Amino acid sequence: MTTDGFLYLLQKALLLTLLLSAFPLLVSLLTGLLLSLVQSVTSLQESTLSFAPKMLAVSLCLLLLGPLMARELADFTRLLFYYIERVS
Repeated sequence: MTTDGFLYLLQKALLLTLLLSAFPLLVSLLTGLLLSLVQSVTSLQESTLSFAPKMLAVSLCLLLLGPLMARELADFTRLLFYYIERVS
């Protein structure tokens, strides 16, 4: 494998990692922001109150986007196997 092929695979891996982690992180961020706003308006300063809704929102996000994420990972794995086959 040439250096260009390796750099291409590395770039694809890093981009895939960024894309797959962005959705749950954004959902967690928005849920936390919304809950913080509600807590400040209602003067409820319980720190454990935001944990359960965040966990539920991220779980729902992963449940809905799981097939898309799995498909992207499978495509990347096929690409890796294709490059491995070309090396040997």
